[in-house]
Amino acid sequence: MIGAPPSTGRAGWRIPRRAGFWLVGGTLLAFMAASSTPSPLYVVYQQRWHFSAAVLTAVFAVYVLALLIALLTVGGISDHVGRRPVLATALLAEAAAMVVFMAADGVGLLLLARILQGLATGAAAGAISAAVVDLQPGPRQGALTNSVAPTVGLAVGALGAGLLLQYAPAPTTLPFALLAVVFVILAAAVAFLPETVSRRPGALSSLRPRASVPPQARRAFLTAVPCLVATWAMGGLYLSLGGSVTASVLHVSNHLVGGLVVTTLTGAGAVASVVVRDMDPRRVMTAGSASLAIGTALTMTAIALESAPLFFVGTAVAGSGFGAAFLGAFRSLAQLAEPAERAELFASIYVVSYLAFSVPAVLAGLAVPSAGLHDTATAYGALVLVLALLAVVAGAVARRPRQDAADGPAKAQHAPAETGRTPEAVRDPEAVRTP
Repeated sequence: MIGAPPSTGRAGWRIPRRAGFWLVGGTLLAFMAASSTPSPLYVVYQQRWHFSAAVLTAVFAVYVLALLIALLTVGGISDHVGRRPVLATALLAEAAAMVVFMAADGVGLLLLARILQGLATGAAAGAISAAVVDLQPGPRQGALTNSVAPTVGLAVGALGAGLLLQYAPAPTTLPFALLAVVFVILAAAVAFLPETVSRRPGALSSLRPRASVPPQARRAFLTAVPCLVATWAMGGLYLSLGGSVTASVLHVSNHLVGGLVVTTLTGAGAVASVVVRDMDPRRVMTAGSASLAIGTALTMTAIALESAPLFFVGTAVAGSGFGAAFLGAFRSLAQLAEPAERAELFASIYVVSYLAFSVPAVLAGLAVPSAGLHDTATAYGALVLVLALLAVVAGAVARRPRQDAADGPAKAQHAPAETGRTPEAVRDPEAVRTP
């Protein structure tokens, strides 16, 4: 049974459920902070080991692809073996990845560290998202935590790494040493987490990747694809080449600024997610895509003028669009799926999102040697701008057929009552978002 405590015959002492909720939320934040910690360090690695921008983006992309593979295979295994063992294993694997980062003396170990980190994060993602919902003190705290903690974690990781890189000794090892300690402590604490799932058969069959879109959601899914690709492609650019752009194009040598670029994007996304969480998801997706387009245009102008202040303004606007547009797209799709269809729909969403997160960044890295970082970043921004505008148009067109229905008793927001589902049941998909 999921969402209720199983038999406690051999359970031993457990922390209260509310404390468990915050422990799992903190674990999610720590995983996301670790994922963005290398971003400000890429410039240093590149200067130290003399590798190309293509290699740099490959180092970034292998993390995303490893995460996606783990998410699609072991992402649901905690429903069968329990949340605690999956979380403990993933946390120890993440700690091991931090040790590999500390020992890295070339691209080979850097790639290994990122692959191990991606596998650990992907394995933990499903268990974390489910445990947050299982343990939430109130009906909406799980959704809010799963929406905000990833972007806050990304912001904290990039900012912390930038600070240590600029002002602390051993800047390429100290961040990972601190994170390794954090993950070991969290792994120990998870042993006292209340278990919300009883063991049940089917663990091996759950490893088979499943991704599909139910018929009733296919039109909306196609409408959301430009939004998903635009938002995550922008995120991929910042987390892979953001530090290089600030150093080489904007001529800012302070490493803290490289971390602040990622922090500004993800921090603005976190704030926007909180602000728009109760609004109509289709409106949020369209408005967020418009904000992303405006922010991208500002950053492209900043690159042309080599203006760091304007670049940060554009990044903040684009970041707010990033957070709002993705949340709106996710919620608008989630409410169209029946409970038994959600897992495969979510997998489809994340396949599109994570491929957009990694593939364009790798292509940009391949283009840098011939086109230069300035022109590559400009072309990348133009692609995101076109996709964001396409998402705005698609969202506006998709809303028109719904207008007549919106004036009658069959409003879209009343769909749960028509299908026998409660509003809370529809909100549950928002709460099981995966980072």
